[in-house]
Amino acid sequence: MPIYEYRCPSCGFQKEHLQKMSDEPLSVCPSCGTTGYAKLLSAAGFQLKGSGWYATDFKGGAKPAAPAAESTPAPAAGGCGGGCAC
Repeated sequence: MPIYEYRCPSCGFQKEHLQKMSDEPLSVCPSCGTTGYAKLLSAAGFQLKGSGWYATDFKGGAKPAAPAAESTPAPAAGGCGGGCAC
């Protein structure tokens, strides 16, 4: 649910209210009781922190090269190449 900010033009009382988008706007000031309590236009109240999905999932550019696999020497003629002393 969004948080809306309201201000009373009569007494200057200002407060944030948690309301559904389908709720009717408030019109009566909770401080002085007069009508005219108006919704204000304010900046969005969220922040993006951390590395984010774009840096881990969909980052463009070249990927690091995979490490080369170690090659094993070919077995010598007449032996199996293992440690069995055959």
